[in-house]
Amino acid sequence: MRKITESAHHASFELGGLTVVALLDGHLDLPPSRLLDEDGRAALVDGRLRLSVNAFLVDDGERRVLVDTGASNSWGPTMGRLPESMAAAGADRESITDVAITHAHLDHLNGLIAPDGSDAFPALERVFIGSGDEGRLSGDLARFRDRAVIVTGPLPVTPWMTALPARGHTPGHTVYDVHSGASHLLIWGDTVHVPSVQFEHPEVAWELDADRELARAERAALLERLVAPGYFVAGAHLDWPGIGRVVRDGSGYALVTDLG
Repeated sequence: MRKITESAHHASFELGGLTVVALLDGHLDLPPSRLLDEDGRAALVDGRLRLSVNAFLVDDGERRVLVDTGASNSWGPTMGRLPESMAAAGADRESITDVAITHAHLDHLNGLIAPDGSDAFPALERVFIGSGDEGRLSGDLARFRDRAVIVTGPLPVTPWMTALPARGHTPGHTVYDVHSGASHLLIWGDTVHVPSVQFEHPEVAWELDADRELARAERAALLERLVAPGYFVAGAHLDWPGIGRVVRDGSGYALVTDLG
């Protein structure tokens, strides 16, 4: 995997014959008490955890899939920059026919609706979402229920992307395995919230995990998968631009962001 370009709000990478574009929706400042059983040191800003909020666009030259949609105008002034980031990257919102949701929390899902109440992606045909999370397609989001594709097991999104259930953070938490040749990019949502702690100490839980033990088990399994040759990771809350590779580091892991 090779970085092609990077700016303040978008960065593009080459993965075999695919282009992956990281898109910044903004950031969240949260209390450090969100981490449970901490055995490490979190990177704090003014005494609070700062989490980047990233989405990812995968493009094969003909078809584009957007993984997560940001928060739109549902979570404060530091969020909702995805449309701006897409425009800066030259990604036309009207070209998006498929959206893949990692889980149904508002910083990943609510960007389906633009701040003016219209559909953020006018040509949208399919919304992939994990079984157990589809109930969040209600209220203003109910308009997308007839386009929902429910992920109950490994499910092809495209010939080069597969949805994989990774339950724990939410009942329908899902990761997406993007593959081209021998290279794989695993795009996850809230598997890791605080990379400065949870790679070295994957046992550290997040207060808002629906099932903490299951979330821990899924995190351990995914990290072990990612140390295999040819694997890379993209994370919604990994430090911008949110893409790297995982290596073993003592009894834990480390994230390497210098991809050469």
